[in-house]
Amino acid sequence: FIFDSEINDRIKQGFVSDIGYDSGLNTELIVKSSPDLVMIYGIGSESAGYTAKISELGLNVMYNADYLETDPLGKAEWIKVFGALYCCEELADSLFREIRNSYLDLRELIGETASKPVVMLGMPFRDTWFVSPGNSYISKLVDDAGGSYLWRDTESALSMPYSLESVYAAAQKADIWLNTGSVSSKQEIVAIDNRLGSMPPFINDRVYNNNKRLNVSGGNDYWESGAMNPHVILKDIASIIHPEIFPAYERVYYRKIE
Repeated sequence: FIFDSEINDRIKQGFVSDIGYDSGLNTELIVKSSPDLVMIYGIGSESAGYTAKISELGLNVMYNADYLETDPLGKAEWIKVFGALYCCEELADSLFREIRNSYLDLRELIGETASKPVVMLGMPFRDTWFVSPGNSYISKLVDDAGGSYLWRDTESALSMPYSLESVYAAAQKADIWLNTGSVSSKQEIVAIDNRLGSMPPFINDRVYNNNKRLNVSGGNDYWESGAMNPHVILKDIASIIHPEIFPAYERVYYRKIE
């Protein structure tokens, strides 16, 4: 599920190897590759056990925890880590300053709006809807984009499981629906559960997904270049919440679900 065409080309040419994941890690191939550094991330104690095997091989290991960042600029600032690794700190600092200034300028512009449309997120998985908490990365983006996240008053380190029925009831207050998972049409949404078609954002044609840049193999650029473009994601979301501010803007990562 990789979007970047250059990386995909290098995989096809044999310059990038698939070393597996978690219990499927190919330690022999890792050693054979002779890496200067192995950058890893782990979620939970089980992953820690798998990744510990890499350290036992005598290789240099660095944990990447950018996925834990709850602030969009905090995630983008990880570019400085890579700047240090590749001995181009000044370039990384300069790029981050541009990102930060663009984000803050945009946030200031949006902050002048009076209305705060209510935004809901996600899709149910079977009968459970895993809701991003109010202190999450996406909640911060919605807030900075001039919206009011439906669960903004919650706080958690993890997604919060709610019943579909409870989310359906809360969603009656929502104006906009974002990040609808893998679905690409309204028909797919109601196929999951007919009740979803009677929620206000669906009825009022204000459903959007962050999969505009999706390739044939399922790679979604929102999860790749989006990490370093929080200002672009912010403008995308702001143009959905406040189209009156950006009437001619063409979104990069988001598209309307028809």
